[in-house]
Amino acid sequence: MKILVVGATGQTGRRIVAELVKRKIPVMAMVRDKAKARDVLPACVDLIIADILNPSSFASAMDECDIVICAAGATPSLDPTVFYWVDYEGTKNLINVAKKKQIEKFILVTSLCVSRFFHPLNLFGLVLFWKKQAENYLIDSGLTYTIIRPGGLRNEDNQYSLIVGEADTLFEGSISRQEVAKVCIESIFYPETNNRILEIIQAESAPAKDWQELLAV
Repeated sequence: MKILVVGATGQTGRRIVAELVKRKIPVMAMVRDKAKARDVLPACVDLIIADILNPSSFASAMDECDIVICAAGATPSLDPTVFYWVDYEGTKNLINVAKKKQIEKFILVTSLCVSRFFHPLNLFGLVLFWKKQAENYLIDSGLTYTIIRPGGLRNEDNQYSLIVGEADTLFEGSISRQEVAKVCIESIFYPETNNRILEIIQAESAPAKDWQELLAV
């Protein structure tokens, strides 16, 4: 098994890559900037230099991989269309190639509250709206998928317990990026997560549960 991680130099993506390396799972990192990738990713990781908007640049990478984890996302800019292009059109490109290459599973990281059109975050280029359209495209693709919707992302790790909910059941809360990375990887090994949306946050008061309890909700 080999995993293709898209958005691998992002704050969440690099943690996914590191966790895969820690577990000795072969990984290929899809990046745009080779120098940055070599600076922030483990040296043992295979790189594919590609652009999410150019399918021919990454199609060959999927020949070598069995599973795709997409943690790519646009960063806010003065261009109001950036989320449309990256979070929607870019993700569509990945899904189309993954389907053609018969990828076993596509794991997509989006966000809590993507179904709420009037959420304040949509004031900034409709970021949640376009993430939701990408989710819909994946669901309709015929690929086996898990969609992971984290709450507010925090760079610092913590020991708070994880809470997992079904689609549109959690609307606030935060989570460490490290914990998001762990959920992405655990979803590979739990068929109960196939073709489901998992909403995830952490809470200090939440009871500790093992992965079987969490992911079989």
